[in-house]
Amino acid sequence: MSTALSRLTHPHGGRLTLGLELPLDNDWGQSRLATDRKAGRPFGVPSLDAHAQLARLADQSGFAALWVRDVPLYDPVHFGDAGSVFETFTHLGHLAAITERAVLGTAAVVLPLRRPLLVAKAAATVDVLSGGRFVLGLASGDRPVEYPLFDVEFTTRAETFRNGVEVLRTAWSTPPPGQGLELPRLGLTADRQLDVLPKPTAGTIPIAVAGNAQQSPEWIAEHVDASLNYPRDLGALRLKTEKWRRLTADHPKPYLTPMMLDLLPDPAAPATAIRLGLRTGRDGLVEHLEKMSALGVAHVSFNLRPGDRPIEDVLAELTDHVLPRFPSPVVAEGPAAG
Repeated sequence: MSTALSRLTHPHGGRLTLGLELPLDNDWGQSRLATDRKAGRPFGVPSLDAHAQLARLADQSGFAALWVRDVPLYDPVHFGDAGSVFETFTHLGHLAAITERAVLGTAAVVLPLRRPLLVAKAAATVDVLSGGRFVLGLASGDRPVEYPLFDVEFTTRAETFRNGVEVLRTAWSTPPPGQGLELPRLGLTADRQLDVLPKPTAGTIPIAVAGNAQQSPEWIAEHVDASLNYPRDLGALRLKTEKWRRLTADHPKPYLTPMMLDLLPDPAAPATAIRLGLRTGRDGLVEHLEKMSALGVAHVSFNLRPGDRPIEDVLAELTDHVLPRFPSPVVAEGPAAG
């Protein structure tokens, strides 16, 4: 049985697909920043008034995936971004109920800050509730201030991450009849007949690692199902995708990347670089995406927060003029079975 990655990527490479990072807001655009400052609203806290409506619209429009972040604590002093605001797995459960086709993904859950057995249960729950539409993006975390608050050692997060991935894989497996899960590291033996339910729809859940999670490229290529890597200029991207293809040559795995997008109203506006993305008209966007696809990127997720236009207008333009060039593999298949 195929996992959600087959709904997110075209088989044997091919054209990339497009997704969206939530929240769907433009709170980093210049007009919105001025309005927020005047009203005394803090930077980095998006409006969620239309979150469900916009998620449904994106799903119905044919975007391949909706991604949510994991930001446990809002830190206005050092980071200034509340991320997706909602608790990650609670949010995903809601999204599973109000969408039908889009893959749901995390970009990314900070695994060392969570109990991996509970992550395994939460992830499998989202997978089942969504009809197998879930990809678990994982990270080691990059905010040192959070670690002591969760009673976790920041300097050992690399080992904690690897151990957590092992626990997830084991928890999703089905133990033999009459036995339970076996996790010696946790002191759990098969004779205790303990298990984690529910089980994922396809027997496991695809894992994507964000960045390097303090691991070697070789470990990532061997132990997870996709690379979720930060955007780079095309020259650096070529080097990254070539290395990923070499590392996964025996078992090809997709390369996914997020991208900040400020889509300008003039279709012919030239593309210029912004932090972690582009400011461009749609013609320049399509050209850039074509080049990313040719380099081996399987999926791009847009973060629309830097833009200054109404989100509905941006979604409409992307739907009418960009998505047809990069369709999801399942658009023609109808809703997922739930």
